[in-house]
Amino acid sequence: MAMSLKERLREVEASLPDDVTLVAVSKTHPAEMIREAYDAGQRVFGENRPQELREKYALLPHDIRWHMIGHLQTNKVKYIAPFVELIHSVDSDRLLAVIDREAAKNGRTIDILFEVHIAEEETKSGWEPEELRRYLAEGTWRTYGNIRIRGLMAVATQTDDDSRIRAEFTAVHELFGELKSGYFGTDFDTLSMGMTQDYPLAVTCGATMVRIGSRIFGERDYTITNKQ
Repeated sequence: MAMSLKERLREVEASLPDDVTLVAVSKTHPAEMIREAYDAGQRVFGENRPQELREKYALLPHDIRWHMIGHLQTNKVKYIAPFVELIHSVDSDRLLAVIDREAAKNGRTIDILFEVHIAEEETKSGWEPEELRRYLAEGTWRTYGNIRIRGLMAVATQTDDDSRIRAEFTAVHELFGELKSGYFGTDFDTLSMGMTQDYPLAVTCGATMVRIGSRIFGERDYTITNKQ
């Protein structure tokens, strides 16, 4: 007999330490499934598409903590700025500046993570570690009064080679510690890495937040929405 969504959620929760936050990745899944997870006690959900996120925000309880985990175009920030809790995928100063501006318009401070590119795939987005070091040293980010930099996000190479994944996650964890001590201090407390296929490794390498979708919701139905 197939497990219910609630049972799958409980199984994932049981596999995580208490100090690791579970982001339930609900992209392409209907609001009814998110409500089922909500009724089972889940409050943090991650979406990839700003307009889909805005639509779900309107349909679902407003104590849900919505995270934007996918690539974010600058012209779409306005759709989520009034309510988004955390943006995982900040990969440029240009995007950071727009988030700051839209946060100010809404009288908010928006928490963000810098996305770091560590995977072998060129298709993955994010800052190269050395590029991020240079950017932080240059200091433009200090002028933004309506964002709070909380940490890093990374996506590992899609591979069955656990040693490769472990090396990538370890490198991000080391960068996280370096930037925390060099620039940010205690507010820099979030390391988002690990998905359904590799989150146990991410946790052993220091992740404080994991992004899990198919293990909770089942395989995604990409016919539900293709709009950005």
